Amino acid sequence: MRRALALIATLVALVGCGAHHAKEVSVLPKTASQPAEEKAPPVQVEIKTTLGTMVVELYPDKAPKTVENFLRYVDEGFYDNTLFHRVVRNFVIQGGGYGPGMVPKETHGPIENEAGNGLRNVRGTIAMARTLKPDSATSQFFFNLVDNPNLDHHGETLRTWGYCVFGKMVKGRRVMDHIAKVPLQGTRPKEEVVILSVRRKG
Repeated sequence: MRRALALIATLVALVGCGAHHAKEVSVLPKTASQPAEEKAPPVQVEIKTTLGTMVVELYPDKAPKTVENFLRYVDEGFYDNTLFHRVVRNFVIQGGGYGPGMVPKETHGPIENEAGNGLRNVRGTIAMARTLKPDSATSQFFFNLVDNPNLDHHGETLRTWGYCVFGKMVKGRRVMDHIAKVPLQGTRPKEEVVILSVRRKG
């Protein structure tokens, strides 16, 4: 019972500050004569923090709207000098919405939840944080510290929609694990973990 209550608490924590500072056809079947659609290539971004650097590979072929949204913030420099403001041990580290001193940043509007793309919330993947509403993610993201199947898409209700995975870490898992072990006050690092910059690679 205690483990169940603890899991519920961490899920509530994850959705607690996802996007509350945001501004608020039919398809014909493909025939043999139609050319196959080109697969969008992965995109890599480098996340530099005060505790080290991580490289993440994003999958626009699986989560096109989510990747487009994330890269929009990247290209605008939005994530520079933001925080990894939440750490839930053996669960996730979350960031991308607050500046130093936990000052919230203005975001663009929320995006469609693409959690049904077949990607799973396994260790090292990056996914969008949100409120309890499925289509409410804006800028905040999290890294899965462990496999979290309870965050996957299991249906189209509020409780089963899941959290959209849109990439995975390809370098810097030691940095992720370092962030996961910093001293905490509740779920907030006692000493701020700052995202210095997020840039496209290549």
